[in-house]
Amino acid sequence: MKTIYSAIQPSGIMTLGNYIGAVNNWRTMQSDGDNKCIFALADLHTITVRQQPEQFNKNCWSFYALLLAVGLDPKKSIVYLQSHVKEHCELAWLLNCYTYVGEMNRMTQFKDKSAKHADNINMGLMDYPVLMAADILLYDTDLVPVGYDQLQHIEITRDIALRINNIYGDIFKVPDGFIPKVGAKIMSLQDPTSKMSKSDTNPNAVISCLDTPDVIMKKFKRAVTDSDTTIAYDPQNKAGISNLLGILAVAQGKTIEETLKDCEGFRYGDLKVRVGESVIEMLRPFQEEYNRLIEAKDYLTACAKEGAEKAREIAENTLKRFKEALGYIL
Repeated sequence: MKTIYSAIQPSGIMTLGNYIGAVNNWRTMQSDGDNKCIFALADLHTITVRQQPEQFNKNCWSFYALLLAVGLDPKKSIVYLQSHVKEHCELAWLLNCYTYVGEMNRMTQFKDKSAKHADNINMGLMDYPVLMAADILLYDTDLVPVGYDQLQHIEITRDIALRINNIYGDIFKVPDGFIPKVGAKIMSLQDPTSKMSKSDTNPNAVISCLDTPDVIMKKFKRAVTDSDTTIAYDPQNKAGISNLLGILAVAQGKTIEETLKDCEGFRYGDLKVRVGESVIEMLRPFQEEYNRLIEAKDYLTACAKEGAEKAREIAENTLKRFKEALGYIL
């Protein structure tokens, strides 16, 4: 049985990119009886960027409901809030002592986020990958489903784990990153050379999973394509059209080849409408379940508590193993 671990930050909105590239794949992994799945809201990571407390609290509840609405089953998977398991922070401190400053300085995401938040370049922002390593290593993780932009974080996690194992023996399982074959990276509707991001300042660039059907259709109709008229899957030369085809393929549960065949004779406008309609239908049951769950706070609270208890049981054992190896009095 392989242990799968992944997490998402409860900040801003859950985008179509998050849904297709991450949480929808988590549901698929959950359905495999050979997988032990652990999924978290990375609320500790979220405060590297300043949060308004009331909105942050609301976002945490919203994202937890979204995870359950997409089909993550608390009876089959562990679904919890990172801040509810104190071992994340304790292990992160211990891992810090086996991580080099030069390694953190080279992290691409630290450089990118520092440029975006020049007035708040805090230590949490720099130390983000070490906390992420703690998240992963606490659960003896085999596979971490990630997007391409997170692969560097998986590599530093592996480096830290191997460094510690070389000193103290078999303490941590060394994880591998896993990139899904379909929908691993959904691009912006207004700049198809950039990833769809919840922090994008252009509202037309991003589809929120909770957007109404009318809003979804308007955004797809405004999607940037190119001056050509040919519908072809060519991410290098036809980024906008390729992005729309990729989204349509996932929404309809088909391959790119099948999707291209379905779109024979289409104009760009026809393709945009088809994508909009398909995404609306894909999100409809998800939105209906979310609207039910977000009103069931007692149920969400109980699920979060149960998830944290299950996560803590595993995390405590891993942390104890490492502290014993270090010579701590337990």
